[in-house]
Amino acid sequence: MSNGADRIDLVVIGLGYVGLPLAQEACRSGLRVTGLDVVPRVIDGLNAGRSHVDDLTDLDIAAMLATGFSATSDASVIARADAVIVCVPTPLGADGGPDLTLVLTSIRTIAEHLTPGTLVVLESTTYPGTTDEQVRPILEEATSLIAGKDFSLAFSPERIDPGNPVYGMKNTPKVVGGHTPECTTKAATFYRQFVDTVVEAKGTREAEMAKLLENTYRQVNIGLVNEMAKFCHELGIDLWDVIEAAKSKPFGFQAFYPGPGVGGHCIPIDPMYLSYQVRARLGAPSQFIELAQATNNSMPAYVTHRAQDMLNTAAKPMNGSTVLILGVTYKPDIADQRESPAEPLAQQLASLGAKVSYFDPHVTNWHVDGVATTRADDLVSGLKNCDIAILVQNHSTMDLDVVAKNAPLLLDTRGKAEGPTVERL
Repeated sequence: MSNGADRIDLVVIGLGYVGLPLAQEACRSGLRVTGLDVVPRVIDGLNAGRSHVDDLTDLDIAAMLATGFSATSDASVIARADAVIVCVPTPLGADGGPDLTLVLTSIRTIAEHLTPGTLVVLESTTYPGTTDEQVRPILEEATSLIAGKDFSLAFSPERIDPGNPVYGMKNTPKVVGGHTPECTTKAATFYRQFVDTVVEAKGTREAEMAKLLENTYRQVNIGLVNEMAKFCHELGIDLWDVIEAAKSKPFGFQAFYPGPGVGGHCIPIDPMYLSYQVRARLGAPSQFIELAQATNNSMPAYVTHRAQDMLNTAAKPMNGSTVLILGVTYKPDIADQRESPAEPLAQQLASLGAKVSYFDPHVTNWHVDGVATTRADDLVSGLKNCDIAILVQNHSTMDLDVVAKNAPLLLDTRGKAEGPTVERL
């Protein structure tokens, strides 16, 4: 903990789904924490005790405020901080690589207020080499301070899993890689104040790559079972039963499941950082990554054609039919819609003339580019007023027995429903 009444143990830049849980856990451990953001609504809401992310309630924010936490847009707080952690988004840019605009803006802001002895950690997902090749030069050139000598620099990939009831900030192992071994040690020591297990990587590049490997592994394996879903359907094989049989093996197999596509920031986005970097540096394609991406991106169109086939069997055209999408978020039991496959699915359905409606207990307003969507007032009325329903996200509050009983036709992309009108992906 820092010395001096005006010192701050930690400044967290970016108070979204990554930065806010990190700040919360640091507050719980007794650290003096300040959050830095540029969105007035976020700052004002937090200071008034209102949460804007799924995993934290208003009571959680109140508990943070009671420890002395506050949110601000005043970057001068960085000068009083022992540690600064950057948790801003890194979306895909137009060229297919990560858009580092927010990261580099944050780093330039840090450089304006950086003092000797400060620990700077980047948590935003990016390609290997960013910390050393992009972040470090900005900090060193603007301040004449040297990383590893005058201040510590490290990368620690975020591993927040929104809506996960078991693993959170404290009990999810934290990977840390520093610019120097001493930087690694300082960052690891800092995180151990509020994280149970810290794993020290060889350096920043290894820590950056670890994050990409984790999500590329998931992307490739989901792509594999999505491809299997397509040909198993044509062969009359129940893939869901196949997976259950295969996962009975206690070694050498991990179950992955097909679906309407992949969503969230991690799986559809992170592997593209790696693919982009490999092409830029080595001039070669990342064949597994790009094939898996193409397969997963094809699933909304595939789901649409499966729904069309079901309607045809019932002597109904897709054109003019009402299709009810059940669950439009990217994972169950949260409101987060980032990269949800429900959006391209709605666009595919609309392109064939379908009238798209949706029901999601977590989403009041759903906007899809180029598509007029209507929200069902309640689950049963939505089911009774549609021609076919597509289960995209199986929220725990949606009774699938009720869904199967009331849907005239149900295409289940999650393999959870049963009934005479139900067809699984």
